Amino acid sequence: MSSSFSVPALPHIQKLHAYTPGLQPTGPGWVKLNTNECPYSPSPRAAEAIKHELADEGDLLRLYPNPKSTPLRQFVAKLHGLREENVLIGNGSDDVLNLLVRVFGGPSAATGFTLPSYSLYPVLVAINDGTTTIIEFDRSMKLPVEKIVSSGARAFFLTSPNAPTGVAFTNAELSAVLDKFPGVLVVDEAYAPFAKENAVSLLARYPNLVITRTLSKAHALAGLRVGYALASAEIIELLDRVRDSYNVNRLSQAAALAALSDTGYYDAIIGKIIYTRDYWVSDWSDRLGWFIYPTQTNFIFAEPKNSKGETGPAVAKSLYDFFLAQKILVRAFPSHALTAPFLRISVGSDDEMFSVNKAIEAWLAT
Repeated sequence: MSSSFSVPALPHIQKLHAYTPGLQPTGPGWVKLNTNECPYSPSPRAAEAIKHELADEGDLLRLYPNPKSTPLRQFVAKLHGLREENVLIGNGSDDVLNLLVRVFGGPSAATGFTLPSYSLYPVLVAINDGTTTIIEFDRSMKLPVEKIVSSGARAFFLTSPNAPTGVAFTNAELSAVLDKFPGVLVVDEAYAPFAKENAVSLLARYPNLVITRTLSKAHALAGLRVGYALASAEIIELLDRVRDSYNVNRLSQAAALAALSDTGYYDAIIGKIIYTRDYWVSDWSDRLGWFIYPTQTNFIFAEPKNSKGETGPAVAKSLYDFFLAQKILVRAFPSHALTAPFLRISVGSDDEMFSVNKAIEAWLAT
């Protein structure tokens, strides 16, 4: 249908490039290891909580959910030794990140982040017509403390452990930033359950620290979209000002509360994922001679080496294409020199990881 109507969108929206998530296959038979989802089912308590909400022919669904997710806020606060006013619940941690950019970003104040890191950050800044300050890692992945401190950003987003490399930064390194950084440091801890250390203990010392978490990775609730922020009461109050009134639905609130209460179930799952991760990191490093960053996440960031001993972007693309032909989905990051020679492989079940390894052996034999 043709039309002479010119859509009067804001200029910065007309230039916006939307975030591109990993491929989402629709047919059967795929080994999906490209979006760092949990390979195991969520706690049975989560499904039971949803069934409870759907009882009586789902009559509760006609009512709005708790607008502040108050019971969930209270539980998360207790879980981390904080108070309710230190917690905000979001529609996934992406929602929380968006709220943070709404509060601290915009045309008059730069938002900082590292490269590589979560590629949603620049999209959120662009939506708000903001300006960015980008600090690039080198191959060492050493945290550039002084560059962050002097970045001039009002808010700086730091993924720890880093995505896509999996490298974690210690509390001592984060403290070195927080001691001098005049803005708000947002530590995106999407993968904290798989890491040796997290930054929660730093909240008591640094009012300019915000921590974000998600239930999409370790807790296997990616389909329900629940995340949260931990911060000072002053920052949480600001985020509540710009939050959608009913930003987390009733079913998600109930399932998240039930899941977080089942610590034993998730301790076992997280332990199994870490064991599987470390096994394949060791195997591919030692047996195949691949360089793999020391990961504290549920994924492996590996630099493939072909049968000729070659590495590089073309080699990574060759393996990516071979995986794709075998209906195995992993993630490539060809747009940056540091990440282009690597592939990110989410840690899957034992059967999935054996399928990946079998495909690698076949690729090496070609």
